[in-house]
Amino acid sequence: MEPTIVVEHKTQRVKKRRFKISTAVMYIVLTLWSLTTIYPLFWIVNNSFKVSRDVMNNSFAISWDPVFVNYQNAFDRINIGRSYINSLIMSFGTVFLVLLLGGLAAYVLSRFNFRGKRTIYSILYATLLIPAFATVVPVYELLIKTSLVNTYWGLIFPQTAGNLTFATLVIAGYMSTIPKELEEAAFMDGCNRWQMFAKIFVPISQPVFASASIFVFMWSYNDLFSALIFVNKENVRPIVALLNEISSQYGTDFGLMATAVSLTVIPVLIVYLFISKYIQKGLTEGAVKG
Repeated sequence: MEPTIVVEHKTQRVKKRRFKISTAVMYIVLTLWSLTTIYPLFWIVNNSFKVSRDVMNNSFAISWDPVFVNYQNAFDRINIGRSYINSLIMSFGTVFLVLLLGGLAAYVLSRFNFRGKRTIYSILYATLLIPAFATVVPVYELLIKTSLVNTYWGLIFPQTAGNLTFATLVIAGYMSTIPKELEEAAFMDGCNRWQMFAKIFVPISQPVFASASIFVFMWSYNDLFSALIFVNKENVRPIVALLNEISSQYGTDFGLMATAVSLTVIPVLIVYLFISKYIQKGLTEGAVKG
């Protein structure tokens, strides 16, 4: 019996050693991979505290003596504050409409059985394959006829239409996992369909709404292509379009460019930090069970 016990102990030690080595390798790989994202962000922020000459001569050096002239120029010289407001108004407006319309559509698709439901799903999936470039001309003509070009709505409506299919499918996949018993209990308590959606399905579906909102916000906030076409006037110009103008008009001022990019990333990070805990839960549950 004793030799057997010794062998078992040795086997357990080998397994623990292998587990520790594999875990260490995994953490090393993940750390190196994270640096590919973290270091470029640090590089941009670090160079935003240097004058353009120092950025050109030694961009990888740490700015031990930071200067704030770039941030002052960003607000005084290129009026980045106005572009900030424009971007936030249009991005949050898009998120609100997408979640409202997408949530209602997802509720109908996930909780009702009707003729043509599979056809609607097929059409929605097919629209995901249509590139945005193919719809630019008809959308632009429509905006001209409705006098929405160079207005906030001129970017909110196209971006809402472009993101609505994604949000509807993701939210519908999550709502389909909600037990039928909740609906029956709500009916017994006298809830109508609207009250059931607002008081039961929306609170339960908070994770997937948060997941959809961060993706829609990022896509809307970073949509340079639509911004250059639909809202090219300075009074409604979003911040991504301003970055494009800096690169063309102030291409030699790399310190100002780094500052503008640093300021552009801040809203996305703030939104993500507030709702990050819901994102993984919303995407995985809707994808696995939907």
